[in-house]
Amino acid sequence: MEVVTMNEFDGLNQTDRDGVHDVVVVGGGPAGLSAALVLGRARHRTLVVDAGEPRNAPSAHMQGYLTRDGMSPAEFLARGREEIARYGVRLVRDRVTDVTRDGDFTVTLRTGGAVRARRLLVATGLKDELPDVEGVAERFGRDVLHCPFCHGWEVRDESFGVLASSAMSVHQALMVSQWSKDVTFFLHRVSEAELSDQDLRRLAAAGVDVVPGEVAGLVVEDDRLTGVRLADGTVRARSVLFAGPRPVPGTGLLQRLGAELDETPFGAYPVVDPTGLTTVPGVWAAGNAIGFSEQVVHAASGGYRAATAIVGDLLMTRLDAAVDA
Repeated sequence: MEVVTMNEFDGLNQTDRDGVHDVVVVGGGPAGLSAALVLGRARHRTLVVDAGEPRNAPSAHMQGYLTRDGMSPAEFLARGREEIARYGVRLVRDRVTDVTRDGDFTVTLRTGGAVRARRLLVATGLKDELPDVEGVAERFGRDVLHCPFCHGWEVRDESFGVLASSAMSVHQALMVSQWSKDVTFFLHRVSEAELSDQDLRRLAAAGVDVVPGEVAGLVVEDDRLTGVRLADGTVRARSVLFAGPRPVPGTGLLQRLGAELDETPFGAYPVVDPTGLTTVPGVWAAGNAIGFSEQVVHAASGGYRAATAIVGDLLMTRLDAAVDA
């Protein structure tokens, strides 16, 4: 597909009749590309600005997406870029650093350029901050995992460890017991007193072994996880470790525009209606920009839904202007 490079960018606006795109999509992941496909097919002048930092990049494959089960995230995105190009959607490799509004939106890019748009879709996703335990970051996406729905089948019946990051990690320990009956819950820096009686009863019912004490690091042999080492030197043999990252939502642009955010246990996300419309008129959001648990299939669906709403909004705005004229 056509990717606009920095050298080509100077002439980008001249491709539009009035120098204004109908829609700028910020983020070229599943949500952004899905929206761009719908917008392109609806004959809207659309630009995707992609910083190239997909959340699922550490994973070799993605699962649970009907007809795309087992496809690599890189292949999925490459195919999506090819599809949007068929409909005249352009993609620029860059990062949006600011957005302002004076009727239309002015989108400023890191390379120094700026584009204008009538509507904005923010699909900037989120970043996962991993627990500060030796070996976790290096093994993430391989045998250190966070989502059993994404990877549970592939590691079924192996010896699981779950690294607690808070008392809410009990939920993760209980969920992964669906895929293995050999689960050890490492409390790490969470005290057993922080767990409720109901938590403890459920863990016992699920057959989850609860281990107190801080985790010092992972044991890796022949490029495979073989154990979890505690601070006292004890090693528990494990072949898979589930760890809950701290999500950092990519909501900076939305905050600059004054979008209302909702505080959740997993970060602050924009308040949106069922189509993804934020509290800022003309600004939609989709994918992990609106929630921690948006999987690839959800993100693609959200992008599609937001795009159809944008198409209708642009059409009615134009028709109302014609009526008033």
